[in-house]
Amino acid sequence: MRLTKQTDYAIRILMYCAANEGQLSCIPDIAAAYSMSETFLFKILSPLKKAGIIKTIPGKHGGIKLAKPASYITLADVALKTEESFSVAECFERSECPLINSCSLNKTLSNALQAFFNVLSATTIADLQQSTTRTLLGIPVSKKYPLKT
Repeated sequence: MRLTKQTDYAIRILMYCAANEGQLSCIPDIAAAYSMSETFLFKILSPLKKAGIIKTIPGKHGGIKLAKPASYITLADVALKTEESFSVAECFERSECPLINSCSLNKTLSNALQAFFNVLSATTIADLQQSTTRTLLGIPVSKKYPLKT
């Protein structure tokens, strides 16, 4: 199973926001921390906001923050909102195969996909945080964007 760049970047946005807890985060800072495109990061905000994973605060001193504690956001939550398909093989999308309902390959791949989601469901954004995450991402102790509600 391979996650798209959109899911990878969405998880990184959430990790940044979790490390910057108590402050608003802004896309230019997140993009700089990870050496990513601001434009692409802005596109990822929409599904995260729609899913209730982040909140966006508009305005000159606005930004983004987690909509709920990082310990309540699983990697499965993120993947399910940012991935278009979880077809492990072509046979997952095609129903004309005569073996579709009795195929051992299909059953094996379905089990593998379920195991993958079990791990993603058991891992939260908080689980990804380390004591050095804030420092490694270059987040200053006192940020210029205080948290607004």
